[in-house]
This record gives sequence, structure tokens and C-alpha cells, in this order.
Amino acid sequence: MATLLLVDDDLVVRELLYDVLSGNFECHTAERPEQALEYLEAESYDVVLTDISMPSLGGLEIIKRITQRNPTTPVIIISGRPVADQEEFIRAGAFAFLYEAVSVGGNRRCGRSGNQSSAAAHPGAEC
Repeated sequence: MATLLLVDDDLVVRELLYDVLSGNFECHTAERPEQALEYLEAESYDVVLTDISMPSLGGLEIIKRITQRNPTTPVIIISGRPVADQEEFIRAGAFAFLYEAVSVGGNRRCGRSGNQSSAAAHPGAEC
């Protein structure tokens, strides 16, 4: 079974990711980037999913530190808003971007790799 490290300072997001993914993957969670880096020193992970907007380390710094320590581990960025310079994050080692679903006026919006679509505009579409 693949092992994932889920890094987000938002408890609700962390728990949601864990609940969704733990049925198919072994999941470990970290509240802070520093905690995630400690976990990566002690254990190898198949994938790291990390928020980039956390109080202690900037997004690029998180990606650089993870990929320096674990260059073969894919790092997927999860974010509640679009990332301005995705190319810079890719150069730093990010594998992909996932955008958290948000509710705006009753319409669900979801996106992947910067392509946002409105679920309301696509009946039956799911995030």
C-alpha cells in the first residue's frame, strides 16, 4: 500500500484529506512544514500532498526542502486559491497542483492544475 504524507495547517482540510484517502492509502498527517520535514527524515513516502500557504515556511521553501531531502518523492501542492507562478513551483520540484473546492454563493468550484471549472456550469460534474 502506498504511503502518503498530508501537510496542511488547517485541521478541517487535513482531516478531510485523511478521510478521503486513507481507505486506499496509508496516510500520515503533519500540521506544520517542520513536522513534515521531520517525518521525511524518519520515513520515506510515495507522495507528499502539501498546502503552500502556512505560517512558518513559504510555499517555495517547503517544496525546495522536501525535494532536496527526497528528490524522487512527488510533491503535489494543494491550495485554496490559484498559484500565481506555477512554473516556479514546478522548477522547484512540484509534481502537480490541486485546488481545494470552495463554495461561492452556493456554486461549487473545483480545479486541477490551474484549470478551474464551475460544477454548476457542468451538471453532474464532481470535484
